[in-house]
Amino acid sequence: MILGIGTDIIEVARVASKVEAGKGFRELVFSANEIQYCEKQTKKFESYAARFAAKEAFLKALGTGYGGSGAQFHEIEINNDAFGKPSITLLGNAQQLIQERGIGKIFVSLSHVKETAVAMVVIESLIGQ
Repeated sequence: MILGIGTDIIEVARVASKVEAGKGFRELVFSANEIQYCEKQTKKFESYAARFAAKEAFLKALGTGYGGSGAQFHEIEINNDAFGKPSITLLGNAQQLIQERGIGKIFVSLSHVKETAVAMVVIESLIGQ
């Protein structure tokens, strides 16, 4: 059963300006693994923006928004497998959401172009599996 669906779109320039400001935004929002991945990309700001959008989309699918989840942005980690397929790994306080909310599978899709990035997240409930 689907627990929630979330989507988010963001301007790449907005994320780029925050990351380039060097005031801790990058470390506050992104995990060490995400930073390492994005920094290796030719279009790193598009990758950062897509990950930011995925975190927002996850919180929307959860139905809590940022303030109601108890999770920090860097605890919602976006990874890619060997074929580039993205996935979400929950760390720290965010990991507790799996048990508290009865979360089963989490599906994520990312897309980005020069100016915008978009993500969609679908969360399945453990009920009915």
